[in-house]
Amino acid sequence: MISDRVKKGPDKTPHRSLFKAMGYTDEELSRPLIGVVNAQNEIIPGHIHLDNIAKAVKAGILAAGGTPIEVPAIGVCDGIAMGHIGMHYSLPTRELIADSIECQATAHAFDGLVLIPNCDKIVPGMLMAAARLNIPAIVCSGGPMLAGHKGCEKLSLSKTFEAVGAYEAGLIDDTELKQFENKSCPSCGSCSGMYTANSMNCLSEVIGMALPGNGTIPAVYGDRIGLAKHAGMQIMKLVKNNVKPRDIMNEKAFRNALTMDMALGCSTNSMLHLPAIAHEAGVELNLDMANEISSKTPNLCHLAPAGSNYIEELNEVGGIPAVMKEISKLGLLQLDNPTVTLNTVGENIANENGADGTIIRTVKNPYSTTGGIAVLRGNIAPDGCVVKRSAVAPEMLKHTGPARVFNSEEDAIAAIFGGKIVKGDVVVIVYEGPKGGPGMREMLSPTSALAGMKLDKDVALITDGRFSGASRGASIGHVSPEAASGGNIGLVKEGDIIDIDINGGKINVKVSDEELAERRKNWVIPEPKIKTGYLARYAKLVSSADKGAVLN
Repeated sequence: MISDRVKKGPDKTPHRSLFKAMGYTDEELSRPLIGVVNAQNEIIPGHIHLDNIAKAVKAGILAAGGTPIEVPAIGVCDGIAMGHIGMHYSLPTRELIADSIECQATAHAFDGLVLIPNCDKIVPGMLMAAARLNIPAIVCSGGPMLAGHKGCEKLSLSKTFEAVGAYEAGLIDDTELKQFENKSCPSCGSCSGMYTANSMNCLSEVIGMALPGNGTIPAVYGDRIGLAKHAGMQIMKLVKNNVKPRDIMNEKAFRNALTMDMALGCSTNSMLHLPAIAHEAGVELNLDMANEISSKTPNLCHLAPAGSNYIEELNEVGGIPAVMKEISKLGLLQLDNPTVTLNTVGENIANENGADGTIIRTVKNPYSTTGGIAVLRGNIAPDGCVVKRSAVAPEMLKHTGPARVFNSEEDAIAAIFGGKIVKGDVVVIVYEGPKGGPGMREMLSPTSALAGMKLDKDVALITDGRFSGASRGASIGHVSPEAASGGNIGLVKEGDIIDIDINGGKINVKVSDEELAERRKNWVIPEPKIKTGYLARYAKLVSSADKGAVLN
């Protein structure tokens, strides 16, 4: 066992004495030591209950003959960090999470890992660590939040952000705004739509690193505790059979993940996280692959913010295995790939019924014949940019309009709330990329402001930053190269005409190459916004968004 490094032989007498200082017995030390990496904290609604998940995981490990050892992981709530300096820190925590798990697992010689995340950066950070360490591991998330209700209307966090825009536009009053505040988030768990957290928890299933149900069983259900116990039992089987993450997370697994990403209409942030996880697993994943897969994968689900359905409803009609079963009818999945169940993908979904026809549409009646995410290229984004096509109004799939250029999210929001953005405009926010932000801020506030003010069907937004999975409308992010690296998006001027063709995969500013070259001569690299601490180091090391914003 790996743990023999710290517990076996006369020379490890001092090591064993330290274990016994904590109350471990010889019997416990004779068994595999399983690290239970718990991201529980009291600042993220999706994580406040993870102590109960960890207890269940540890019970499962004990029942299966292992010794569970709980260790922590950090996390940031993107919703609470939104709209202020805190959002600069969200994406960079992904790397901190992966690094800290590597440190803990290696220093303490764990034989296996149960990874307990739930929200946005914690899930991919833990999967990155699993791929890097390549010791037996399984993911067990905390589960999604239930949808809120205001009368008969279902609510989620995205509608609450949009309510702020409606309030600023005078469409709702203080009383109704308070109702959104009090009713939109009724339980613990990851926010209730197909936002980033739920996207990544669902894709953890698809990729084969989590048990069926991981992405959709609500946080407050007894089945979630049952799933956690089974995850604890399953890690012992993975250790016994020496099944490692890279045995599972191969090219086939990532092709499956991209396919289901398109079918489900996941968050655009998946296009940052999947390449980053793949990078740690030694698999190349690029935006061209995403478009190739999207071109032949129908979009079967319109969960919030794209539609009015929520994760809890997807769970009731079979969850991710049901969607996979339906997509498999087109021969688009690699069914022979292994998973943490010790069965193949095909064996896992063999007894599923497929689409219910409503929450999950059939492959013969999809929302669209192409995937929920599209990658665009053009002179603004030679290396690509990303949009959640399934959340774009049909009339905005093609759009031409004048650029309204802002050097920060704050300036753009002030202009939107100030009534300075009108129908037809294209809001361009620059210097918000991985390096320029730094940290590639998530911009739910401006997209929600546009939606709340009823401008989401008339105004596009383009940025080298990123968007929340809760964003809807023609919100085009991850523009690469970013402005701070000299990308052409930083050369766009107020009033330039921008052409957007989402289905055609094109985005261009109507400016000649010669004019762009002339503008570049006068371009000056801006001073870093943050010059000290972790973010200053992060900005020096981070790669571009099209590479997953991994650290070089």
